[in-house]
Amino acid sequence: MLKISRMYYLDELTQAEIAKKVGVSRPIISKGLQKARNEGLVEIIIHDEAEHTINLEQEIANAFSLVDVIVVPTAEMPAEVAKNALSKAAAAYVLKQLKDASITKLGISWGTTLANIVKEWPNEAHEQLKVIPLIGGMGSNRIELHSNQLAYELSKKLGCNCESLYAPAIVETEQFRELLLQTPTVADVLEEAKKIDLAIVGIGNPYVDSTMEEIGYIGAEELKSLKAAGVVGDINSCFVCEDGSIAKNTINERVIGVNVDDLKQVDKVIAVVQGVHKVDSIIATLRGGYVDTLITDEQTAAELVHKIKGLVK
Repeated sequence: MLKISRMYYLDELTQAEIAKKVGVSRPIISKGLQKARNEGLVEIIIHDEAEHTINLEQEIANAFSLVDVIVVPTAEMPAEVAKNALSKAAAAYVLKQLKDASITKLGISWGTTLANIVKEWPNEAHEQLKVIPLIGGMGSNRIELHSNQLAYELSKKLGCNCESLYAPAIVETEQFRELLLQTPTVADVLEEAKKIDLAIVGIGNPYVDSTMEEIGYIGAEELKSLKAAGVVGDINSCFVCEDGSIAKNTINERVIGVNVDDLKQVDKVIAVVQGVHKVDSIIATLRGGYVDTLITDEQTAAELVHKIKGLVK
């Protein structure tokens, strides 16, 4: 057994070549190799640096019954390098999904994480696709982060068409929102957005490093009302509470975009998130069942698992 094991594992001969040299049949060599492993004469050790991230993926997927979890190894990487690694991994994952010819409509939300994904996205033609913004976005402030702009930039890299949602993400009053929703140019795009096959969204923490606050969509008064309503995070600019429920009597009544309840009807919703300050926001979103795939960095995933275990206790 030692002799044939050395030939197979060290000399890299095939089982057929070993059988010829030893003068027996190939099945006998196969059984001998298996017996050598069973008796401990041969040990196979996989030195996999990704084992830690694989364990994190499994724990998160099991905790929230997710279809898929991708944890990008980013330990000891500088912040900018880690951000780009996450973006490239997310783009590669989505492109793999797009090999399914039945996917013809791709929706995208907005924010810094999604903007970086589009930036890192490789050129790969998918002419059958149409990219659709999932949230309004108008104005000149940080236009590169708006859903319309991301849909346009992504469509160029995919070589396909896109739609534009000509409305702000958040308007001043509920009455104005209702008027805009009745406008054909807005209503038609939102109706089409409800029929997408795949969505890419981010998850935000409105209280820490908030792009919505930076742009000016929310201020001190809005933040105060969000806290009073028990809001811990947002997805596609829809604010959710700790238990995953949609917050009531908040900015949600003034948002123009695809509602998270409609997102639940989409075949595949992929959330890409980076930052340990978003862990509570991620948990709330996953509790609500608004996404089925999570892509995040190693540090965020580790903190997420730590928090999950604490909640179980």
